[in-house]
Amino acid sequence: MPPPLAKPVTPKPAAPAPAGSGVIASNDGVLAAAYGATSPDSGLVPLTLARRTPGADDVEIAIEFCGLCHSDVHAVRGEWGGQSWPLVPGHEIVGTVSRVGSAVTDFVPGDRVGVGCMVDSCRECESCLDGLEQYCENGMTATYGAVDRRNGGSLTQGGYSSSVVVDRRYVLRVPESLDPAAVAPLLCAGVTTFSPLRHFDVEEGDVVGVVGLGGLGHMGVKLAKAMGAKVVVFTTSESKVPAALELGADEVVLSRDEAAMDAANRTIDLIIDTVAAPHDLNPLFRTLRVDGALFQLGLPSEAMPPVNPRALIRRRIAYAGSLIGGIAETQEMLDFCAEHGVVADVEVVRADQLNEAYDRMVAGDVKYRFVLDTSTLQVPAKEADA
Repeated sequence: MPPPLAKPVTPKPAAPAPAGSGVIASNDGVLAAAYGATSPDSGLVPLTLARRTPGADDVEIAIEFCGLCHSDVHAVRGEWGGQSWPLVPGHEIVGTVSRVGSAVTDFVPGDRVGVGCMVDSCRECESCLDGLEQYCENGMTATYGAVDRRNGGSLTQGGYSSSVVVDRRYVLRVPESLDPAAVAPLLCAGVTTFSPLRHFDVEEGDVVGVVGLGGLGHMGVKLAKAMGAKVVVFTTSESKVPAALELGADEVVLSRDEAAMDAANRTIDLIIDTVAAPHDLNPLFRTLRVDGALFQLGLPSEAMPPVNPRALIRRRIAYAGSLIGGIAETQEMLDFCAEHGVVADVEVVRADQLNEAYDRMVAGDVKYRFVLDTSTLQVPAKEADA
């Protein structure tokens, strides 16, 4: 596990990149092959990134795999506004360490590591010092599309790339027992579902409801089952019933079936809602027991139907949100997954299939996460695009 953010480290000489690592090391950093967008309508195209020379606390990573998240689609297509270009997405990064800075004692070249949705935070606020860097009161630095305040104000560029340089405090250890391609989505979808389950102290005998069976939902089912819970999947699609049962769900409720929803009344302890489209939560609240909770993980782009507070008050129900997880919690999640053999169900794609994969994600045609094999990236150009 990475050391706490406030813990000092003892400097030591930098270690060289191992032979055959695929990372070109020099005093000027590296030129990395990448795929990214140059405008909201450019699609993903080959680009070359200038990655910084590792500083004292930095870890340089030769990327092997990077997961495709639906938020990548929104960012690349300009659907969230205020974006700078060019932009290389990707915040589900798995690779091997190629170089480390002089103050890095917790990673060495050859280690398999991961990087999730953030690469920095203020490290001083109460949230950061409590291991909740995702809630940094001064704003975390996202893995891509964010201003890197510690490195000259450059724009962070993500993991659809052959390499990346990240401060050691935001680098995770990836257990060697897990398939690295299938690990990549754990760094976003995995910890996003793990965090509320852990926050609610889910254990054997609890009943967990999972709303939606996409990239987040399928991880919610797997993790809740690994914690010993009974899992009930809520879906609007009858075609998802066999898939939910195959993933390990104990029961599937068709949420459009009023009789089925009535039968689920007061049977659930915790619901994690992964749906990113507007939907009525009030029928779901009725399935919760006294002191139950519904965690909203999906972020709809349009307004949700109003919540009836009567449903919350009558059973002391909590309606909450949750955002990814802190660094220590993400490491806990990876170790938990190694112990229980949990990984994402993935389809590995080549770089030249990225645009098609985006279209398929929007259409819901993936079971359940796409992962980019970065060995299929082109050779970097002689000059950087970003």
